[in-house]
Amino acid sequence: MHAELQLDNQICFRLYTAARLVMQAYTPILTALGITYPQYLVLMVLWEEDNRTVNDIARRLLLETNTVTPLLQRMEKLGLVARRKGEQDKRQQIVSLTAKGRALEDEAFACVPSGMGERMSACPLQTKDYQRLAEALDTIVDTLRK
Repeated sequence: MHAELQLDNQICFRLYTAARLVMQAYTPILTALGITYPQYLVLMVLWEEDNRTVNDIARRLLLETNTVTPLLQRMEKLGLVARRKGEQDKRQQIVSLTAKGRALEDEAFACVPSGMGERMSACPLQTKDYQRLAEALDTIVDTLRK
């Protein structure tokens, strides 16, 4: 067998596995809040800046609008966001947090960081290691997006 094709030599497998396990760790915390991990990502974007277009949310999450739209529709049914037509351009949809969506920020702040901190506490990485990892992942993402 070619060494380049061995699973243990694949960075992509490590990235895939780490991403899957991190999302799995988030699941019980977010389930208690009544949301999924993709919904949490959208909420974080809107907590940073409310009243964004669907295109802006998709761009921020590095997703296609046809992936984000059904997600927003489900979030609207849950009462977390509201969508309306843009004032300047009626073709655009503006997404805004509802009172329920805004209130969820404080609930998430109360349990998500501490919950994930508990799950990651056995990991021997230090803050500087996570910063380097984030920078390395940003480099990979930026390179592959081009």
